[in-house]
Amino acid sequence: MSLVVYLAAGLFGLSAVVLLRRPRTAVRDPLTVSTCVAIFLGSLVFVCSAPLTLSAVNRLTGIPNFGAPLTYGMLCAYSCSLLILLIHWRGGPRERVRRMVLRSIAAYVPLIAAIVVLFALGDARTERLTDLDTYYANTPYLREMILLYLLGHSAATVTMCTLCVKWSREVTGLLRAGLRLILAGSLLDVFGFQLTKYTAVAARWTGHDLDALSTQVAPPLASLGALLCSAGFVLPRLLPAVVAQLNSLRDHRRLGPLWSRVGFASTAPKPPSAWWQLPRERLHWREVSIHDALLGLAPYFDDRVREQALAAALDAGCGAHEARIAAEAAMLADAARRAAAREEPPRAASGYRLHATEVSGTCGLVELAEALARPPAGVAVPDKSVRTSHG
Repeated sequence: MSLVVYLAAGLFGLSAVVLLRRPRTAVRDPLTVSTCVAIFLGSLVFVCSAPLTLSAVNRLTGIPNFGAPLTYGMLCAYSCSLLILLIHWRGGPRERVRRMVLRSIAAYVPLIAAIVVLFALGDARTERLTDLDTYYANTPYLREMILLYLLGHSAATVTMCTLCVKWSREVTGLLRAGLRLILAGSLLDVFGFQLTKYTAVAARWTGHDLDALSTQVAPPLASLGALLCSAGFVLPRLLPAVVAQLNSLRDHRRLGPLWSRVGFASTAPKPPSAWWQLPRERLHWREVSIHDALLGLAPYFDDRVREQALAAALDAGCGAHEARIAAEAAMLADAARRAAAREEPPRAASGYRLHATEVSGTCGLVELAEALARPPAGVAVPDKSVRTSHG
């Protein structure tokens, strides 16, 4: 059981590490900080609740079952952090957000203190690592402590469910998907963890034994619910960055035919060859190098080649824009061939500007690369390719 709980804690905490991949900028964002704090506290709850951890804490402190109020207090702190996270996620006037955060803290700090006091007043001399909730369900003070931590956690998760349902109707896209994941995780916590705990404890009050609900059913469902919540918090923040990197990787590859033609003419510094360089950084280096190469090849542009290719593309049924790109590709390929062969540039300077140099982003360069790789029928593009090791 401890291994499963530790694994859940590790996966839960990994999402916080991902969000803090840029610590200097992350710590200035209250939303990122509150997200990471909530995830970190959730990981600590899992770690503290593992039987191996409970046994070690009890042994180090010399107090039987001291791990129980530690875990319960941590769970209440986690519940409070979830409410604070939702407050920051919702946003609003700064003073209103600050006031709601302080109210949440003011509600849960006394709750944690009450849990510690009730544990100190109760008699918990028999160490229980997995079934303390049901074993001491009828013990004075400890009974109230158990009920109090469950009620505190229930208040936070029910509030989360309510807010997620309300806000998911007001937003779209990834934020709505994230809210629905949080809602699914919270509902799993309510029905899979809390309801089973309440049922097992109430069974003890009536003289029945349903301890298996508390010891066997609740822990794995709580772990799954927490992971769903973590995914919901991280998804809207992380997925756009992942998609951007995948798009950069795709564009980097699509620029291959263009780079293979003009790379030799680039005088830009070589990019770092580190294997861990992200696709967006690789794409940036390739864009800079290609633009530098296009600038170096500009003296070799021949308007006659371009005009002939343009006429051929229009005769082949290409649209005006497609024909222009095809003509530019033919002119560029001819210029690269001349430059590689160290021929003299045309006497009449072209002064023509490629479409790729007039637009921002990579779309213009990608169109040019595709026209080089797959020219329209009837458009002759010199097939001599000059390869380079610039990367």
